[in-house]
Amino acid sequence: MTEEKRTGKAESESRKPIENLIEVRIKKLEKLRDMGIDPYPYKYERDHYAEEVKSKFSNVGEEPEGNVSVAGRIIAFRDIGKISFAHIQDQTGKLQIVFKKDELGERYKLLKLLDIGDIIGVKGPVFKTKRGEISVLVKEFQLLTKSLRPLPEKYHGLKDVELKYKKRYLDLIMNRESLETFLKRAVIVKKIREFMDSKGFVEMETPILEKVYGGAAARPFITHLNYWDMDVFLRIALEIPLKKLLVGGYDKVYQIGRVFRNESIDSTHNPEFTMIEAYWAYTDYNDMMNLIEEMIKCIAKDVIKKDKVTFRDRKIDLTKFEKMTMREAFEKFYGKDIIDKSLDELKTIIEKEAIPYDGKLTRADALDLIWKHYVEDNLINPVFIIDYPEETSPLCKQHRSIPGFIERSELFIGGMELANIYSELNDPIRQRKLLEEQARERELGIETAQPYDKDFVEALEYGMPPASGMGIGIDRLAMILLEKDSIKDVILFPFVK
Repeated sequence: MTEEKRTGKAESESRKPIENLIEVRIKKLEKLRDMGIDPYPYKYERDHYAEEVKSKFSNVGEEPEGNVSVAGRIIAFRDIGKISFAHIQDQTGKLQIVFKKDELGERYKLLKLLDIGDIIGVKGPVFKTKRGEISVLVKEFQLLTKSLRPLPEKYHGLKDVELKYKKRYLDLIMNRESLETFLKRAVIVKKIREFMDSKGFVEMETPILEKVYGGAAARPFITHLNYWDMDVFLRIALEIPLKKLLVGGYDKVYQIGRVFRNESIDSTHNPEFTMIEAYWAYTDYNDMMNLIEEMIKCIAKDVIKKDKVTFRDRKIDLTKFEKMTMREAFEKFYGKDIIDKSLDELKTIIEKEAIPYDGKLTRADALDLIWKHYVEDNLINPVFIIDYPEETSPLCKQHRSIPGFIERSELFIGGMELANIYSELNDPIRQRKLLEEQARERELGIETAQPYDKDFVEALEYGMPPASGMGIGIDRLAMILLEKDSIKDVILFPFVK
């Protein structure tokens, strides 16, 4: 340990130029090698994690008993002469280890060559200190990784939010809450898979690179395939290939995967994000809404062990799922029904209300702008907004009883759109017509209009059974369940400048 650390003054090291600190550590590294000690050995036999030791030896007394082998990163160190106390941290938590000169003899001097941030392995019996802390009395220790760069100073940690996102590995070391967040996120994804598998859905893999992108109104990322000298696109959705699998004969398919949209970056948007999409033959959007409701309730029960969460200072009851038509929502939260108004009338409202927008607008775009400005933020408890004007999607089936509308639903929770649900369009003639209209809109400068996909229309001509489909943003679902305000807090490596 450096003198500052051995006397409990680690903060003084944080004020030294980083280059000097690295140089000091490199000299320690060289000295270890001169002594014949490998600072980066190949493996270490660990038989317990930190929390396992605490659980297994919860009733231990001051007299050491048993023998364990643990490993982790040194996150604190205190030297009081012939005895030194340290805390090591592994994936499960932290554990105190105690070095005594009487136990280690000459090897006790090696502690001066260790630093906070180093990874070590220790072996020894377990006891409880006079202060009641379960600890390992070190009989043997081995340096497993020499850290050359000091960790952020303990009491201030990572104050720069952008630095947390850029250097997530430091965030995970310094902030236990962050590490727990991503462990829980992993469990959320696992539970989604278990739920879908239990319902008879089969997980499939579809291409990330596509010659024709589709499945959403979004701008794609473009890359180039050198071998054929052609531009290709990163997928913006999982929809089209999965629907082709229904044509091929599968009844229940889903995929959890990354999708890529070259659009805004903010608290609810990242250029790449994780979605689940699922398609279910012989059902409609009502069946899929019921499935989604059941899934979210199951995940909340299994992962967060509660049915009420606080998201952005708002209380959300995950047991209360409701349905409301888009028309009803406009009437309730905007104060008037505008769903049948023309594009020009909607533009007049947008300009009067000073709602900002870029580029050219379609009627669907105009409705969406007013919706986001006045309605969306009011949808706190889970609500399926159903029955949208047909202009809002070229891939959805016409409503069976409301002319000019489609059987589309979106799930909103906490003022945020979470899922999109369709009774899927399977009429190839109508599908061709709608995609041709999209292609014309692209020619007029509507960048988010979808390109014409000849192969998809041809697949529908062979016959796709009636089906429902859904897409859920897993990152946004994690935000709500884990009570995080920003999507960057639930994506390990979000895109930052």
